[in-house]
Order: sequence, then C-alpha cells, then structure tokens
Amino acid sequence: MPKQLLLLILASATASISLWVMEHRSQAPHLNLSSSPKPDPMSGVASVVDGDTIEIHGQRIRFNGIDAPESKQYCSDAKGSAYPCGRRSAEALDAFLAASGPVECRFVDWDRYHRFVGDCRRADGVSVASWMVEHGQALDWPRYSHGAYSEQQTKAEASKVGMWVGAFQAPWEWRLEHTDNSPTPNRPPLGIISRRVVAQSGYSCQPRRYCSQISSCDESQWYLHNCSWGRKLDRDGDGVACETLC
Repeated sequence: MPKQLLLLILASATASISLWVMEHRSQAPHLNLSSSPKPDPMSGVASVVDGDTIEIHGQRIRFNGIDAPESKQYCSDAKGSAYPCGRRSAEALDAFLAASGPVECRFVDWDRYHRFVGDCRRADGVSVASWMVEHGQALDWPRYSHGAYSEQQTKAEASKVGMWVGAFQAPWEWRLEHTDNSPTPNRPPLGIISRRVVAQSGYSCQPRRYCSQISSCDESQWYLHNCSWGRKLDRDGDGVACETLC
C-alpha cells in the first residue's frame, strides 16, 4: 500500500475517533475529576452567614444534613403573626457558638457553590447541627442527612420550640418559590457574630435603643442588617428601621 494512502487512512481514522469522543463527552454528566486531597478539619472563630452556614478563615462552611430558614424568610408564631425566622435562626446560632469556641468542622463534601460541607462541633464537643435541629432553629434535611437528625426534630416538634411554636415552610420549599433569594456564595456574613467595628462604614454594634440616637437612614439600616439588636429599630416588622429617617 502506498505510504501516502496509509497516512491518509490513519489521519481519517484519528479524526473520526476524536469526533466521537467529543460528541459523547458533551452528553456525559459533569464529573469532578479533581484529585485534590480531602481538606483537613478546619477550626477557628466562626462568622455566621445564616442558620446553616458559617465562615472560618474566609472559607464558607455549610452544615451537613440540615437546612435552616433563609435570611429573608418569615414564619408565623403561635398567634399567627409573622416574624423573621431566618434571622432568628442566625441569632440563635450566634449565641450558641459564642458560648464555647472555637468551632471545628470536619469535611464531608463540596456543594454546588463550592462551600465546604462539614460536620461542625463547638469546643465543648456539642454538635452544631444537632443542637440547631433540637432547638427548632433548623430542620433535618432527609435528602442529605438520611434521617440523622430525625430524633432531634421529633423532640423539637413535641416541645414546640423555635419554628415549631407556630407555622412555617420548609426552607427547601421556600427557596423554590423565591428563586431570586437562592443562597449565593458571595453573600457577606452577618455582623451579629463578628461584633467588630466595620471600618468601611464607620458604624459599630454598640447598642442604640432609640431612633433619636441615630443620624441617618443608612445608619439605621446598617444596624438592622448587621447587629443582633437591630430588629428592635423596626417596630412594625416591615424590614425598614427608623422609618422617620428614611
């Protein structure tokens, strides 16, 4: 067989194989082929993002197997009145973590936002996820927990604590109806944990009881969204603090 003809046949076969590989690769599901080693346990002072997510040393960490109400989510209390259960969940987590630090988280997986999904414990060894579910501040998420916290949830429901005191929508269902409020990896941590003066704004979380102590609408909104006592400035619960200033 002439050498030129042989080379032509080989080139044609190579092109056909390459085309077949490209077509089938486009149809295959995305796989994470990273061979990076499993992250070491992470320990440090935690900043709260919401009731099921914290940040340590700049790394977002999502608690494995539970789901807490979103930051903008409202629930109903025993009297049927709406209250910001998402923020209450974050505040409960704040107080719980502050009681025994630092927090240590052991890696389980990466989620689709490339957050470190982990099992976290306080310095005294208490499971964060377990405590949040048992106190009605988060739900067992069977899709990922396989019922690991169902016992704690049954106890919370029977005791009518946290969200169980009234009516609520499961966070995963709430997100489906509020797609524009889906969790994002870039949302900054809530200031209720850090308790630091934020240099960029010049404000701090030193308590202020009255709107007369506040000089501007921007300042009042900063307190509302960054300080644990900020919701006291929003007396009608409409999401706007010190309306006379705005």
